Amino acid sequence: MTQPSGLNLRGAVDLTALARPQGAPTGAAAPGGTPGPGSTGVVVDVAEADFEAVLQQSLTVPVVVDLWAEWCGPCKQLSPVLEKLAREYEGRWLLAKVDVDANPRIAQAFQVQSIPMVVALLKGQPVPLFTGAVPEAQARQVLDELLRVAEQNGVTGRVETGQEPQEDEVAAEPPLPPLHAEAAEAFERGDYAAAARAFERALAENPADADATAGLAQAHLFERVSAVPQAVMAGLAEAAAADPGNVEANLAVADRDLFGGHVEDAFARLVELVRRTAGEERAAVRTRLVELFEVVGTGDPRVVKARGALASALF
Repeated sequence: MTQPSGLNLRGAVDLTALARPQGAPTGAAAPGGTPGPGSTGVVVDVAEADFEAVLQQSLTVPVVVDLWAEWCGPCKQLSPVLEKLAREYEGRWLLAKVDVDANPRIAQAFQVQSIPMVVALLKGQPVPLFTGAVPEAQARQVLDELLRVAEQNGVTGRVETGQEPQEDEVAAEPPLPPLHAEAAEAFERGDYAAAARAFERALAENPADADATAGLAQAHLFERVSAVPQAVMAGLAEAAAADPGNVEANLAVADRDLFGGHVEDAFARLVELVRRTAGEERAAVRTRLVELFEVVGTGDPRVVKARGALASALF
């Protein structure tokens, strides 16, 4: 697993609005609801009603989300392995189990295509881990890498074994600057244009505000993706496949890829598009690619690799 070494909470990809049921209050509930048989403080069953609290927990403790269903045979092989590992790691990460049949909005938020699917949450940002019933040794290797990345990003808290995650850990998170808080509220209600405006004002006050730069790029991404209906997106994907030089179609597909967690696919698509274009079109593609670098995090190894590929394509 190669994951961001500089995950950015300010304006980071936000699943809160997707996870919260329609009409539900905004206050975070303690995650876990009614734990399943044998559950401990490091293993919780999560529903849509309390998913926001899991996001909040990921500010201080890595959260591993196990997306499963009762009918899924491989899920029944993998889940006991993850539960065993969660207990062995003694609270260094929280295992959040999500029944995708009972919680379709969470499954939609993670763009689940097959299960079992395991995704981590670090500072509210989803980080794909693996799909399918992998062996215990492979799962342990991925989890060790997750903890390494979490430590790089200051996510080093622990879940108290045998207890629910502690809400006072969340309260310890320093408050956002006013304009960042305004942007976060706009993200939560789905007003990405307002979020972008708030970040633009923050940058006007402090052009060196790296969090605002990343947040603005994320707001623009969300705004673009949300503006394209699924049926239109399907047509753009066909157009991009038919013509790798189609700038409009390939930009849209790259946005959707990155939004869905397919970071390397998005970068590779745009680097290839840079090679195929010239003049103003090439400049526009390069600008979009650099903006997507900000979304992922400029310290991410995938960004570093893609920057090299971009330089090669340009020169």
